[in-house]
Amino acid sequence: MNGVDIYQQTTISTQNKGRLIIMLYDGAIRFLRQAIRDLEVNDYAAKGRNISKAQDVILELNTVLDMEAGGEIAQNLRSLYNFMLRHLSQANLKCDTQMVREVVSLLEDLNQSWRAITS
Repeated sequence: MNGVDIYQQTTISTQNKGRLIIMLYDGAIRFLRQAIRDLEVNDYAAKGRNISKAQDVILELNTVLDMEAGGEIAQNLRSLYNFMLRHLSQANLKCDTQMVREVVSLLEDLNQSWRAITS
C-alpha cells in the first residue's frame, strides 16, 4: 500500500457516517456522469464499467441500511436503491443516457438531503 492509498483509507475511516454516505453518493454520481460521457462518444466498454461501479456503490448503500432502526425511511430508501439498480441495468442494456440521468437526479436529491442533515 503506497502513501496515497494509506491517506485515502485514513480519510475514509475517520469520517462520520453521514459524511461517508455523502462520499458514496458523490462517487456514484461521478461514475454515472462519466458513463453518460462514455455513451456520448460510443465508448460502450467504459460506459459499462462506470455504470457497474455506480451500481456497486448503490448496492453498498442498500446493504448497510439498518432496517430495524431506520423504519419506514430505511424501507423507502431500500425501494429507491432497488429501483436505481434495475433502472441502471436497463440503461446499460439500452445505452440510454436519459435513464442514467434519471438516476443521477435521484442521487443528487438524496445527496443534498444528507448534506443538509450533516451540516
